[in-house]
Amino acid sequence: MKQIKIYFEDFWPEFNHVENFITKILQDYYEVIIEPKDPDYLFFSVYGFKNLKYKECIRIFYSYENVWADFNFCDYAISYQLIEIGDRHVRYPCYNDFDFEHLDKKQLTDKQKLLDRKFCNFVYSNNSCANPIRERFFYELSKYKKVDSGGRFLNNIGKPVANKLNFIKDYKFTIAFENSSLPGYVTEKIVEPMVVNSMPIYWGNPNIELDFNKDSFIYVNEFPSIEKVIEEVIRLDKDDNAYLKKISEPWLSENDYYNNKKKLTLFLTKIINQDKESAKKLTNYGYIKPYRERIESLEWSWWTLRKIMKIRHFFKEKL
Repeated sequence: MKQIKIYFEDFWPEFNHVENFITKILQDYYEVIIEPKDPDYLFFSVYGFKNLKYKECIRIFYSYENVWADFNFCDYAISYQLIEIGDRHVRYPCYNDFDFEHLDKKQLTDKQKLLDRKFCNFVYSNNSCANPIRERFFYELSKYKKVDSGGRFLNNIGKPVANKLNFIKDYKFTIAFENSSLPGYVTEKIVEPMVVNSMPIYWGNPNIELDFNKDSFIYVNEFPSIEKVIEEVIRLDKDDNAYLKKISEPWLSENDYYNNKKKLTLFLTKIINQDKESAKKLTNYGYIKPYRERIESLEWSWWTLRKIMKIRHFFKEKL
């Protein structure tokens, strides 16, 4: 097996360098060494700027957030985006880790049990960066019937739920709003209710039909107003036959999503099977060099200032 040195920077705090989908794919084909000082391949995300110190390695950007890959700073990118840039990008939204085979084999035999569930749920940790439409919809729908909020944000059931899927499976509807609406941007928000056969009330990706069957859920983007969406929710809540017909539709579009992991595998192995000189896409020549240096300087300055402010706040609290 070919030996490769990889590392991960600027991922979320609980990210595990070994137990993640990228490392697991690579371990099937290579002898993988986690090397922080001098990796051959650096995978980096959006939660910091430590990645900027890595200059000589192949730089591969990854994010499930609504942040566009900047190909001035990465050789390759893995993201939600609907773009083609030679062999430098592969679309791999974060929901791909769900078991799509079971989505196509929905267990809907007990129709009455589906109908006898509670009305609707809303599970979000915070709303600091989200489009205001999400919070507004929660309040507007709550005028019809109580919407049980099981997250930390707008919680109205006493405390946050321990297991989201176990919670939402007991509801006919789930409010599944993204934090923003961008082409191709779709997260686990819509898939989680599908896994437990709770009908998503979805707002977000304007190209959602590329991923999922629009007939199987309430697609807020296509309605002229929130009021019209709520009218549709009420109609389905009161009309058992209409609800059962809609939730019995297949969740997935006709696209072949079983091959997504295969596409990612081919993308990664193609990069690594080249010699590093051929795999490198970034250049240090031309105007790109001073451009990158200025951006890096600004980012480091911002990051340093933020750390100083946190330290000052800490000592102020102590005093």
